[in-house]
Amino acid sequence: MNFPNLKKPSHLFATWFGIGLIRPAPGTWGSLAALLLWYFAEFLHSSIHIVLPIFILFSWLACSQASQDSQSKDHSSIVIDEVAGMLVALSFVAHEIIIYLWAFLLFRFFDIWKPWPVSWADNNVKGGLGIILDDLIAGLFAGVIIYAIFMFI
Repeated sequence: MNFPNLKKPSHLFATWFGIGLIRPAPGTWGSLAALLLWYFAEFLHSSIHIVLPIFILFSWLACSQASQDSQSKDHSSIVIDEVAGMLVALSFVAHEIIIYLWAFLLFRFFDIWKPWPVSWADNNVKGGLGIILDDLIAGLFAGVIIYAIFMFI
């Protein structure tokens, strides 16, 4: 089977409905999609404590299946992990577009640079959990830092 096969639900979700096929920088496109989802789906803001854990579990399962079907540990088309990480970052901040943009930039910085423990998770945790965990940590870093900065402004 070729990866990704968008007729397979796990591939469709793992690529976040095909956004992971956009080149260059599919992870950045996936992160941007999460930002837009968060911005326009305000109902998520009040239910994030319920929705986010379910979405993370769902993402883990999609990443696990997609990584088994691809010949790569973390295929570049899999971007649902960036969506989950970006949603973690955005869950910390106020509903203002400028703050969202800063969270986006900081999340991408941590996701690309991979400081410890992001790099540890990326290098040592295998399978679907390994694909998503580094992004969740990057999202946590970005969210906490942006929250701290804008809390004092």
